[in-house]
Amino acid sequence: MKANSPVESMSFIGVDVASTQLDVAWHAQPGVRRIANDDSSIRRWLAGLPRTAVLAMEATGRYHLRLAELAHERGLRVYVLNPRDVKHYARAVGQRGKTDRLDALVLARYIAHEHGQLHAWQPSTAQLQRLQELLRRRATLVRHTTALRQGLQDQPALLQAVLQPLKTAVAGLDKQIAQAAAAVPDGAQALQHITSVPGLGLLSAAALLALFTRLPSAGADTVVAFTGLDPRPMDSGNRRGRRCLSKRGPAELRRLLFNAAMSAARTSSWCALYERERAKGLPSTAALIVLARKLVRVAFSLFKNRSDFDPARLRTNGRA
Repeated sequence: MKANSPVESMSFIGVDVASTQLDVAWHAQPGVRRIANDDSSIRRWLAGLPRTAVLAMEATGRYHLRLAELAHERGLRVYVLNPRDVKHYARAVGQRGKTDRLDALVLARYIAHEHGQLHAWQPSTAQLQRLQELLRRRATLVRHTTALRQGLQDQPALLQAVLQPLKTAVAGLDKQIAQAAAAVPDGAQALQHITSVPGLGLLSAAALLALFTRLPSAGADTVVAFTGLDPRPMDSGNRRGRRCLSKRGPAELRRLLFNAAMSAARTSSWCALYERERAKGLPSTAALIVLARKLVRVAFSLFKNRSDFDPARLRTNGRA
């Protein structure tokens, strides 16, 4: 009798995470169990799992973090998945409807079939977690500010009264973000290297520092892909389709990088690249996206090599 293969001996578990509860599904098994999303309930549940258990959950901002941390602490393999990928997978396998229980089942199915192509989750340092949480809070305030500007644009007095406290809160968060970024191991030096790139200010540099610190051994293409600024081909046969951004990473990071590109396009270091892309027939938005990708690549190189920006080197590497 043949021994079970490593894959056959694994237990693949999908967990749909909400703020107060977890819906748990085992691959190829009926039924979904619900437990509370708190330390004591999670620990009791994890204690009953086999050591070969593999857990999958979607990134939820912060609600999934405690489950991921406790499961990793117990020695289990954990995958934190991009919700966009899970959504497309659910459609591809014909999931009919969307509920917490159905989502848990599709997560279990997804990880059972795709775990070999994915990277297991690793916990961040306390300093990096602090920086990421502050960046998430700021992104939330920015989203609400944008919504208020759009909804109250015909009432300027009311808009000003509502926005002023938000502006104060954002300014306070910016100071905390700068402090948190400097507190990341080697963060102060890394910030100096990243902000030496014309167009990259402290805020965009802090967001890139958080990304680069999570992917220290990755290549530049992988880092760009994590920002969602990578172009996705849409070709078939002899037809070459329009390139669209994958938009897989955080929307707020792309917004910061786009704003950085607008600033960079006005500098002597980057204006030639921007104008060259415009001369190719690209609209201004597309040319700025090309420049944003270039900023990420250059900043990542400086981060890895612990060096400052040298405009002379731009002439030796034109890839964007």
